[in-house]
Amino acid sequence: MGIDEYDETMEVRPDERFDSEKLHKYLKGRLKGAEKPLAVRQFGGGAANLTYLLDFQGRHYVLRRPPLGPVAPSSHDMAREYKVLSVLYRAFPPAPRAFLLCRDESVIGAPFLIMERCRGVVVRRRMPRVFRDVSGAGLRISEALIDTLVDFHSVDYRALGLQDLGRPDGFIERQVEGWWERWQNAQDQERPEMESAYGWLSGNLPEDASASLVHNDYKLDNVMLADDDPSRVVAVLDWDMCTLGDPLSDLGALLAYWSEPDDPPALKAMAMMPGQGFPSRRELVKRYCDRSGRSRSQVTFYHVLGLFRVAVIVAQIYFRYQRGQTRDERFAALGALIPLLARRALEVAGSEA
Repeated sequence: MGIDEYDETMEVRPDERFDSEKLHKYLKGRLKGAEKPLAVRQFGGGAANLTYLLDFQGRHYVLRRPPLGPVAPSSHDMAREYKVLSVLYRAFPPAPRAFLLCRDESVIGAPFLIMERCRGVVVRRRMPRVFRDVSGAGLRISEALIDTLVDFHSVDYRALGLQDLGRPDGFIERQVEGWWERWQNAQDQERPEMESAYGWLSGNLPEDASASLVHNDYKLDNVMLADDDPSRVVAVLDWDMCTLGDPLSDLGALLAYWSEPDDPPALKAMAMMPGQGFPSRRELVKRYCDRSGRSRSQVTFYHVLGLFRVAVIVAQIYFRYQRGQTRDERFAALGALIPLLARRALEVAGSEA
């Protein structure tokens, strides 16, 4: 199987393998081209859902399934992701198209979906070689990231039949309470900083905003760019938490993952983006609000919520690692990040004027 320069696949990790012959048998007659021989590789960049490349002698698809072990009921939802991606591409071209949902866990050990394979460049810790000599690449990437988010939030979800995807009323309060509950289920020890951050969020809830589709995990490394143009987003990935709610929660999540040169060293070390050449969080907020017409008056709340949420996600991944549900050694040091993220959330909350 040919692997191109931007293909981030690898051999499937031993503990994350499945019976590819059983999968192949299931897909024959259900998926175009699946009658040809199947080769399976794994995408190694993610930290939650498991993602595989299916290669039927040159016809490629992507298979996504939840991580190993018990997961939170409302996360890693393949049926939700399929529901969204089976229609969203019609109104929002960067959404990959989903072709098939399998709820039968006997096939590979979990529910899964099959979607189109998108090709492009994902920006993580280092600027990809193809963009290193492009003038202003960091700014162009960032503007495309924000503009794509604004476009996504303007999608008419009712026209796509997605009006029952979520309950916008009380969305933010449910987010705060839901992430607090997840923290209680995943915490490795008492963390006073987490309790303080939760208390601040509970005491500063914004009023319900006008609803839009919400991605719920929108960040730089969940976006794929054209390899010949850092200003063009070709795909937005990881849709299993998509719902209806307050669009500013997506902006807050993006801010929580964003890195600036003067951030604390520990936070810069965990950042999944290059350290130089990108605009500040303040500049991201300005572009988003200018283009969307939304107020920036309570953006601090959404930033704090985003940081609290990342701390819980880190705790959940670390919990799975501690319990032996994944042997991925990337996760061994995650426990130390939880209090750092919680303290950062409190710092941002305290900076609100």
